[in-house]
Amino acid sequence: MNPGVYHLPAEQYHADPVPGGSLSSTGARTILKSPARFRYDQLHPRATTKAFDLGHAAHKLVLGIGPTTVRIDAETWNTKAVKAEVAAVRADGGIPLKPDEWTAVHKMAEAILLHPLASRLLNPDGGVAEQVLVWQDFDTGMWRRSMLDYRRGRIIVDYKTAESASPAAFAKSAASYGYHQQDPYYRDGVTALNLADDPPVFLFIVQEKAPPYLVAVYDLADDDVQLGRQCNRMALERYRDCTESGIWPGYPADTIKTISLPRYAVRQQEEVLYA
Repeated sequence: MNPGVYHLPAEQYHADPVPGGSLSSTGARTILKSPARFRYDQLHPRATTKAFDLGHAAHKLVLGIGPTTVRIDAETWNTKAVKAEVAAVRADGGIPLKPDEWTAVHKMAEAILLHPLASRLLNPDGGVAEQVLVWQDFDTGMWRRSMLDYRRGRIIVDYKTAESASPAAFAKSAASYGYHQQDPYYRDGVTALNLADDPPVFLFIVQEKAPPYLVAVYDLADDDVQLGRQCNRMALERYRDCTESGIWPGYPADTIKTISLPRYAVRQQEEVLYA
């Protein structure tokens, strides 16, 4: 596979289409926490869950690309007939949804269309959904890949569903899920492949999964993006070292490490003791 832009099914992308292997944004975040976990995830593809179904269905309706959503007209899926229907949909690569889930994801798509900024960013005229970028890292020689939700020229748009789209809640999610790494990782791909004349911009469209399906648009502070870029560089170096050595370490196996309670927990205990 050569460096470039591809259009691949999500399953093929997540299975890593690059001969010899490549590092994705998700992989970069995982390998920093545990090379052993990264290697396990490589060899054991993640199973489908209901949460993933709903997220993928929302992506399909909002972005206009992805697996077909199929409404299963049964509130419970515990009968033999319904189980067979659900299995058939999954076998065909579709996403089975209960009636209330079907309604919810369609209303989510409607809410996006009614949001003045989000609707312009995701307008199919002038943009492309789910581009797969493949490029080779200059410093380490390792192959990298990313799948962009949407791109309009130099503007990269990532659509996320959440329990809350408030600024505080999304800031917490960005820290928990490493979105500050995802941002520069995707920008690096656009820059490496010369897909934009100007430096790329990364925006998050965040939508709540419960009525009224509120929408917000965010970008990350420059300092946080720079921190994410430094983390990605460390992840690439770790990926190179593990690939070359064939060793994917987990937690230390031959030492005992002393740990301390988190400071907030100590403060809580002190408040009880010295109240």
